[in-house]
Amino acid sequence: MKVLICGYGRMGQEIESALLKRGHEVTARVDPDPSRGDAPSLSAELLESSEGVIEFSLPGGVLTNAALYYAAGIPAVLGTTGWEADRDAVRQIYQDEKAGAALLYGSNFSIGANLFRVLSEFAAQIIGPIQDYDVMMLEKHHSGKQDSPSGTAITVAESLLKVHPRKNRIVTNRLDRRIEPDELHVASLRGGSVPGTHSVEFDSPADTISITHTARSRGGFALGAVLGLEWLSGRTGFFSVENFIEDVVAQARRNQA
Repeated sequence: MKVLICGYGRMGQEIESALLKRGHEVTARVDPDPSRGDAPSLSAELLESSEGVIEFSLPGGVLTNAALYYAAGIPAVLGTTGWEADRDAVRQIYQDEKAGAALLYGSNFSIGANLFRVLSEFAAQIIGPIQDYDVMMLEKHHSGKQDSPSGTAITVAESLLKVHPRKNRIVTNRLDRRIEPDELHVASLRGGSVPGTHSVEFDSPADTISITHTARSRGGFALGAVLGLEWLSGRTGFFSVENFIEDVVAQARRNQA
């Protein structure tokens, strides 16, 4: 597949490596930094020679870029975070199915991180009804990360709220008060070069159960994004990384049957 990379920072470079390892071709690298991109901004002309796009860029350009991907009729993987306010508008663009036009978005495309989410949600279903156990989250990232909490942390927290019988609200700010029983506290740490660590803890007076995912490099995120683009082939519409992972898990179960 001929793939355009939108955003050629550290993540974009990892994506290029993953694409080449899986036999794909990179048509262009779009980045506002003239020292590392082939073009400073996305255009319809650049997309004409591409069969797919992977974007890890800044959230301000997501809505405009998504419209260009749809118009070009090519699949796009969007790993950019922080564009939640534009999500409904992007979803509206893909409401009318157009041949080849499909968008897959997510805060984290790592297969391991998504397994962490699935396991955390399953654990919350089991332990949530037991009153002695409370649940909380902690995430750590490198000093250069621009959002807090991470998109992955928010996604996992939202998954927990869907299944936990006693948690209804996510709290991400500093607490100078006692936390309310229906609040799920998501704490963040920033510093150093940590690629990303997320932990969900179920705590009681008797013991603590911890589920943790620790990323060693950006390679896992990049590989997941490339696999996601391959999964989009032949599909049309607007998909989340959860849709992608659910299909991967379902396929694995079918293979075991």
